[in-house]
Amino acid sequence: MVGGEASAAVEKLVSGVRQAADFAEQFRSYSESEKQWKARMEFILRHLPDYRDPPDGGGRLDQLLSLSMVWANHLFLGCSYNKDLLDKVMEMADGIEVEDLPQFTTRSELMRKHQS
Repeated sequence: MVGGEASAAVEKLVSGVRQAADFAEQFRSYSESEKQWKARMEFILRHLPDYRDPPDGGGRLDQLLSLSMVWANHLFLGCSYNKDLLDKVMEMADGIEVEDLPQFTTRSELMRKHQS
C-alpha cells in the first residue's frame, strides 16, 4: 500500500504543476518566443505563492507580472531600468538558467570605443 500512497502523492504533485503552468499560460505575450516564455514562466511560477492577490484585491499578481516583464525585457531585449529594480528582479531570478542570451552593448560602451 505504501507504493500506492507514493504514486498518489506523485500524481497530485504533477497535477499541481500542470495547473500552475496552465494558469501562467494566460499571461504569455503573443510576441514572446518559446525560449522567452519558458524563462518568464519559470520566474512567475517560482514567485506565484508570494504574489497571490489577497481576497480584497491589491494587485500583487500584477506586480509579479510586471517584475517578470522587467526581467525578461532586460535579459532578452537589453532594456535598462533603475538599479534597485534591476537588483530586485535579478535576485528573484537567481538560479533560472537561460541559454544563448543575446549580448548587448550599452551606449556608454559604444562611446568609449568611438573615443579611443
